Amino acid sequence: MSENKVWLENYPSGVPVKINPDAYTSLVDMIEETFKKYPDQVAFKCMGAQITFKQLDNLSYAFGAYLQQKGLEKGDKIALMMPNLIQYPIALFGALRAGLVVVNTNPLYTAREMHHQFKDSGAKAIVICENFAHNLEKIIGDTGIKNIVVTSIGELLGGIKGVLTNFVVRKVKKMVPPFKLNNTDSFKEALAQGKKYKLNTVNGESDDVILLQYTGGTTGVSKGAMLTNRNLVANMLQIRSIMMPFLKEKEEVALSPLPMYHIFAFVVNALALMSIGTKTVLITNPRDLKSVVTAMKADPPTLITGVNTLFNALINFKDFTNLDFSNLKVTVGGGMAVQRPVAEKWQKLTGCPLSEGYGMTEASPVISCNPLDETGQIGTIGMPVPSTDVRIVGEDGSVLPQGEVGEIQVKGPQVMKGYYNRPEATADTIKDGWLCTGDIGTMQKDGFFKIVDRKKDMILVSGFNVYPNEIEDFVATHDKVLEVAAIGVPDDKSGEVVKIFVVKKDNSLKEKELLEYCREGLTGYKVPKHVEFKDELPKTNVGKILRRALRESN
Repeated sequence: MSENKVWLENYPSGVPVKINPDAYTSLVDMIEETFKKYPDQVAFKCMGAQITFKQLDNLSYAFGAYLQQKGLEKGDKIALMMPNLIQYPIALFGALRAGLVVVNTNPLYTAREMHHQFKDSGAKAIVICENFAHNLEKIIGDTGIKNIVVTSIGELLGGIKGVLTNFVVRKVKKMVPPFKLNNTDSFKEALAQGKKYKLNTVNGESDDVILLQYTGGTTGVSKGAMLTNRNLVANMLQIRSIMMPFLKEKEEVALSPLPMYHIFAFVVNALALMSIGTKTVLITNPRDLKSVVTAMKADPPTLITGVNTLFNALINFKDFTNLDFSNLKVTVGGGMAVQRPVAEKWQKLTGCPLSEGYGMTEASPVISCNPLDETGQIGTIGMPVPSTDVRIVGEDGSVLPQGEVGEIQVKGPQVMKGYYNRPEATADTIKDGWLCTGDIGTMQKDGFFKIVDRKKDMILVSGFNVYPNEIEDFVATHDKVLEVAAIGVPDDKSGEVVKIFVVKKDNSLKEKELLEYCREGLTGYKVPKHVEFKDELPKTNVGKILRRALRESN
């Protein structure tokens, strides 16, 4: 367990071992305190448009008043379905101040996925970007959604820029399929209406559920994790405490290529970094690497959060390599394993360590993180954040000693209340207060934890456990490999064998060359038996490689 002396003795300097999860009764208390503390600081910037904390205070107040005037009450659910836009924090904080439960929704969901989430959550309202409204039209009649706010990418960019942006998106790139939805308001109309009314702020209690964050659905039916005021306040404070030895109030600029509807960016960027007066630069389309570079030139970041695939893409993008990284102090990777070759190349290029963190939606999400300086260890997930216990258990549930491999279990104030309307799934996942992560890992003798792999992804070759992360990490060291994913495929002789899917960096790469490389660095049973070259790998919208999709298509 993480209480042992080795862990405490090696805990990062300057980071408290405990936080007070009851420092704020509600997230709204923290949000309103932040608005008052940094009124003239820029809070969020997107595509050149920016708002200060005072403006965010006023606009979210108006939006919250609008929602209440529409008849929405404390505990009602509102879906937020948009990429990173200035509209997102306004809608988020307005909804929370009005006492609503936010349901973050991936805008790339199909109509079927939307239908499941809206029916399951019981959402009564939605803020949706027009690009995705055609899918809402298909299913809205079978949901409880009665209040619809439709926004556009250019709506709050202002003046000619907003008009031009919408023209290009709608007419040139044709990114807005036709749709027909009745009784809708635009985002500007909602704000204008809300300014006529008074907001009855709902602070709520610490145990109130204020966020339904749906699991990615990569392992089956997507479930809504019920996150409370206390869960989110705790994780916000935990994240803030591990970052503050390296950051200063009101002086930071954070680049947020991850969408705010993703729990990692939601808590790290929209809450923890915001709470210290950080200017957060939102990237609407992180796959457009030119737009990422343009944003970094305009506002050189001191901190970047992202996923391994994004960091890998950037270090292989020429315009990025020519940037000035002298302001960059902190880089944090989450959502998926950070590969050693990527971390090493990132640090060599930028001079800033790429620190891997670990979390789950069910833990609000951050569980552990590497120290944000040179003392971090590539290939580990660092140490538990303050007030968090982590243990390794065997198949029989017994707690294993250091060095042994087993399932990672977590206990802390950030662990969810449970899955919405799924008591059986909750009971299977939280046992005696411990969150069963489904991840296989080990605790090193120095107190650092290491992920070996997901239970479901483990490959069994002739009775030997083979972990895809290890295979991917090694194959990624080949100079001609851009991206790689490993899965297990059936085999008559050994039960399963390793198959890798590879995106080439150099077209001259051949299967024979790659397999010879693997034989030099991997034990025989770990060497891939099948190689398939692909133009791209299937990923979630935040860049997490979908091994399940590769297995299903195989």
